[in-house]
Amino acid sequence: MQDVLNTINGRQVPPAADRWIENIEPATGLKLCRVPDSDAVDVQRAYESAVDAFPGWSGLDGAARGRHLHRLADAVEAELEQLARLESMDNGKPIGLSRSVDIPRAVENLRFFADAAATDRTEVFQTGDRARNLVHRDPIGVVGLISPWNLPLYLFTWKVAPALAAGNTVVAKPSELTPVTAARLGELATKSGLPPGVLNIVHGGGANAGEAIVRHEGIPAISFTGGTATGARISSQAGPLFKKLSLELGGKNPNILFDDADLESALATSLRSSFANQGQICLCGSRILVHDSIHDRVVQAIADGARGLRIGDPLDEHTQQGSLVSADHRDKVHACVERARADGGQVLCGGRFATGLPARCEGGFFYEPTVITGLGMEAEANREEIFGPVVTITSFETEEQAVAMANATNYGLSATIWTSSDDRANRIADQIDAGTVWINCWLLRDLRVPFGGVKHSGVGREGGEEAMHFFTEAKTVCTAQGTTT
Repeated sequence: MQDVLNTINGRQVPPAADRWIENIEPATGLKLCRVPDSDAVDVQRAYESAVDAFPGWSGLDGAARGRHLHRLADAVEAELEQLARLESMDNGKPIGLSRSVDIPRAVENLRFFADAAATDRTEVFQTGDRARNLVHRDPIGVVGLISPWNLPLYLFTWKVAPALAAGNTVVAKPSELTPVTAARLGELATKSGLPPGVLNIVHGGGANAGEAIVRHEGIPAISFTGGTATGARISSQAGPLFKKLSLELGGKNPNILFDDADLESALATSLRSSFANQGQICLCGSRILVHDSIHDRVVQAIADGARGLRIGDPLDEHTQQGSLVSADHRDKVHACVERARADGGQVLCGGRFATGLPARCEGGFFYEPTVITGLGMEAEANREEIFGPVVTITSFETEEQAVAMANATNYGLSATIWTSSDDRANRIADQIDAGTVWINCWLLRDLRVPFGGVKHSGVGREGGEEAMHFFTEAKTVCTAQGTTT
C-alpha cells in the first residue's frame, strides 16, 4: 500500500518535516503503510488553506454546499467495496461489518447533512407589537475535527459532513492508527470537485498534530471523539482559549434484562452489543445486569454464544470477530481481565490471546470474547471502560437495585432495557444517567436525534440540529416596530 499523505488545499502532500509513523495492519502485525507524523507546521499550512477557502465556501447557499456533499457521497458509494476492504485491513474489523455498517453509514452521514445544508434555520420571534427578532446561524470559520480509530470513516464523516454543511472550512485529524479511509476521502473530495482548502486532512499523533489543532488560536471550535482522559486534556487546553467544544467520550453502558423480557431477542442482541466490532464501540453494553431469577440462563447463553463466535482473518467473509486495533490495546484489554481475576471475577470463557488463526494472522492482535461473573459494582471491570471483547454479568433483585447498579459509574453514554412492561421501561429510563436509552433494542439510530453522554461521557451533543447548532454561531437581530420609548 502506498504512503498516506495529507490533504492540504486540494493536494496530496507529505509532512513538511518528512517524519513518518509506521501504520501496522492489526490482523497481521506487519507494516501496512507509512503515515505522516505531522506537526504545527503542517497544521498551519492546512489552516491557511482553510482560511483562504472560507469566504467562497461560506458564501455559497446551503443548497450548493449540499450538492457538493452529495457528489462526495456518490464518490464514496462508488468505492464501497474497496473502502470496506481498506477499512478492515487498517482497523482489523470483519469485512462484513465494514461493508454493511461502516462505509454505508459514512455515505448516509454525507447525504443526511447534504440535505440539512439546504434548510433555512433562521428563526423569527415577535416581541408583541414592539419588535421583530431574527436569529441567524452563521458558520464559525475554520473548525478543528479529531476522530477516533474504532469506526474510522463512519465517525470521521459524522464530523466533517455537518461542519461543511454549515458553511465552515475544516482542518481534520483522523486517528494515526486508522488513517487510510480518511486519506482516501481527501482524494475523493478533490476528485468530486470540492473546492480546494474546504476540507484539509492532517495525519499524525495526538501530541503533535492533535495538540497543534487544539491550541491553534485561529481555530475557534473543536469537535473530538475519543477517550475520556484525552478529552479532559483537550478541555484543559481549549478552555483558556474560550474555544467552542464538543467532546464525545467513553461509555460503560448497562444492559438491563428483567425477568419479563423477551429472552430470545434480548440474548441475541446482548451477544451482539457485547462483542460487535470486538467490543470496540463506545455504545457496547459491556455490563449485563440481569434479574436473579433468569441469571443462570443468561450467563449460560452469553458464554455459549461468545465461545461460538468465529475469530479469524478480517478479510474472510465468515469472520465474526476480527483483531483488536493494536498490540498495545490488546495488552491493555488483557491487563483489565487479569485485574478482574485478581478482584475475584470468574472468567467463564476467553480471557486470553486468540490462537488457531490462519497463517496470515499468526502475528495479529486477536483476543477471545470474554465473559466475567462474580464481580461487585466497585470492581474496576464494572466501572472503567475496557473497550474490548469483554462483558461482565451481574444479578439484581429489584428495580431499585438495577437503577443503582446502572448508575454506579462515572460514565453515562447509553443504556439498554429489556422488559415487556412499557410502564417499567419508561420508569427505569427516566432514572438512568445516560444520553441515550434503548428499550428492547440496541444501536437503533436516527440521525435526527441528539447523540452524546452525561458525566464523564462527554460535553455537548452531535447529530441532527444539535450538530448544525454546534457548527454555527447564533446572531440575533432585533428590529423595533411601531412606537418605541
